[in-house]
Amino acid sequence: MKVLVFVALFCLARADLDGAPEIKEEGGVLVLNKDNFDYVMTNNKHVLVEFYAPWCGHCKALAPEYEKAATTLNEDEDTSAIKLAKVDATVESDLGTKYKVRGYPTLKFFKDGKDSEYGGGRTAPEIVNWLKKKTGPPAKELGSDEDVTKIKANNEVVVIGHFTDMGSDAGKKFIEVADTVDDVVFAYITDAGVASRATVNTNEVVIFKKFDEGRAEFKGDITNGDELAEFVKGNQLPLVTEFTSETAPKIFGGEIQVHNLLFISKASEEFDQNLAQFKEAAANFKGKVLFIYVDTETEDNQRVMEFFGLAKDDIPDYRIIKMSENMAKFKPDTKDLSADAITKFTEGVLTGDTKRHLMSADIPEDWNKGPVKVLVGKNFKEIAFDKSKKVFVEFYAPWCGHCKSLAPTWEKLGEKFGSNDDVIIAKMDSTANEVEDFEISGFPTLKFFPSGSDKILDYEGDRTVDAMAEYVESNGEKGGEPTDGKPPPKEYAPPNAHDNDPKDAPRMPEPNHEEIQKKMMEELSDLLPKEDPKETVKRMQEEIRAKKEAEAKKSKHGEL
Repeated sequence: MKVLVFVALFCLARADLDGAPEIKEEGGVLVLNKDNFDYVMTNNKHVLVEFYAPWCGHCKALAPEYEKAATTLNEDEDTSAIKLAKVDATVESDLGTKYKVRGYPTLKFFKDGKDSEYGGGRTAPEIVNWLKKKTGPPAKELGSDEDVTKIKANNEVVVIGHFTDMGSDAGKKFIEVADTVDDVVFAYITDAGVASRATVNTNEVVIFKKFDEGRAEFKGDITNGDELAEFVKGNQLPLVTEFTSETAPKIFGGEIQVHNLLFISKASEEFDQNLAQFKEAAANFKGKVLFIYVDTETEDNQRVMEFFGLAKDDIPDYRIIKMSENMAKFKPDTKDLSADAITKFTEGVLTGDTKRHLMSADIPEDWNKGPVKVLVGKNFKEIAFDKSKKVFVEFYAPWCGHCKSLAPTWEKLGEKFGSNDDVIIAKMDSTANEVEDFEISGFPTLKFFPSGSDKILDYEGDRTVDAMAEYVESNGEKGGEPTDGKPPPKEYAPPNAHDNDPKDAPRMPEPNHEEIQKKMMEELSDLLPKEDPKETVKRMQEEIRAKKEAEAKKSKHGEL
C-alpha cells in the first residue's frame, strides 16, 4: 500500500505528466501556490489547507504536528485520499485574499473545491480525527476485539456504544449525535461477544479516556440526543486542563462557555494541594463549566493574568469568565481555595446570584489636571454620563500602535477644548478598566456621549483635530463617518514581537466586527493559534525608536 501511495504522489508531483503543474511535497504535505492550487482542488475530494507565514511562531509549532497528521493519513488505506496542504500566504497573497486569511495559521477544509472553516485541534491525532469525522461515517463499527483494542489505543477519547440493532431508536440517536461532534471518535458494536469483552453492555454508551477515571458510563436516556451530547462534552477533556497554546483551541472552540481559571505557580509548594481542591470542585460541573489552570511561571501566560487584572502578588487565585456574555468576569470575595468555596462561588455564577466583576484601576490624583482627562472604571459613569457636558472618550491599549499614533492628535484636541467647561476630552486604558454598558474589542475605540442625551455614539470619522472638533461642536451630528468611506484602523490583540519578522510582514485586511465578536478570545493575544500581523512594521519601528531615545536619555544622565 505504501508503494502505491508513493507512486501516486510521485506522479502527482511530476510537472511533465498529462500537463499537470508541479506539486512539491514536504513531510507528506503538498506545497501549493497560484499555479497548482486549483489543480489540487479539482483532483482531490478532501483537502485541508494551512495558510501560514514563515515567521509565525504558531505556524512553526504546528508544522511537526501537521506533518505527522499527513503521514498518518497517507499510510492508512482508509484515509490516504485525504490530502494535507500548505500555502505561504506572504508569497501567495492573492490566495490569502481570496480565502479571507486574516491571521496565521488559518486552516481551511476543502470538499469538492468548496472551503469551510477547520474546527479541530492542533495536534496530529486531533487533526486526523477531525478529518476522519468530516470525510467518513460518523461512527465506525467495531467487529472484533482487535478493532476495539486499536481504536482505544489510537485515541485519547473514544465513545463506544453497543446496540444489537442500529436501526433502533437508540442506535439511530447515537449516530445522530456522533455526526454533530467533530473532535471525538465514535464507534459501535453489534456483536454481543465483542461488546462483552469490551465491557460495554447492551444499549449502553461508554466513554474510554486516557485520563481521570479512565471510563465514564452514560446513565441517561440514549434517545435524548441533547443529554448524550452533553455527557460527551463533559468527558472529552480532563476534569482540569492546563492552559497552553495546544489546549487553547479545545478550550475556547468548544461549546462550554463558562470557564473557571485557577492561576497558580506549578513550582509552588501548595500546587498539588490547591490543584486537588480545584479538581474536586470541578467534578460537580461536568459538561457545564470548564476548569482550567494557568501556570503563572510561564512567560506567555502573563498576558492572561493581565487580561483578568491579576498581578504576581495575587497568586494563587481564580476567576470565572462567561464567554457568551461578552466575556463577563467574576471575582470571588475571598482567597479561599477549598473545594467547598470554589463550588459555592461557581454555583452562584451559574445561577446568576453572583454579579460580574468589572476591573478598575485607582483614580489618579491628577486625573483631571491635563487637557485629556484620565478615566478609570471607578469614575467612568460619573464623568462620561454627565448630561451637562459633551464627553469624547478614547479607549486605548498601551501596546496599541494606532493608539500611540493618535495620542498627539488626541492631546491637541484636548487642548483645543481646554477652556470650554462644556466639553471633556478623555481617555481610558481598556486593558485595566471595564465598563458595564458596552464592551471594547478593538483599539483605539472612540465613543462620544452627547450632552442632553443618554446616547452613546461610535465615532468612525477622520482622526484629525479639525474633523473631531467639528464632531464635538455639533454634539455628534456632523462628521461621524470617514470621508473616504473606509473605517479607521484598529488593533484587536497585542502583537507578538518575537514571532514577527518586519521585512516579511504583509499588510493584512482589517478584521470585521462580526469576526471580532465571534473570536473575542483573541484578546488573550498570542496564546491562541491566531496571529494578526497588521501594523507590525510600524509598531516595531516605534518600539526601536523609543528604546533608542530611552537609552540616549540614560546615557546623557550617566546611567547604566
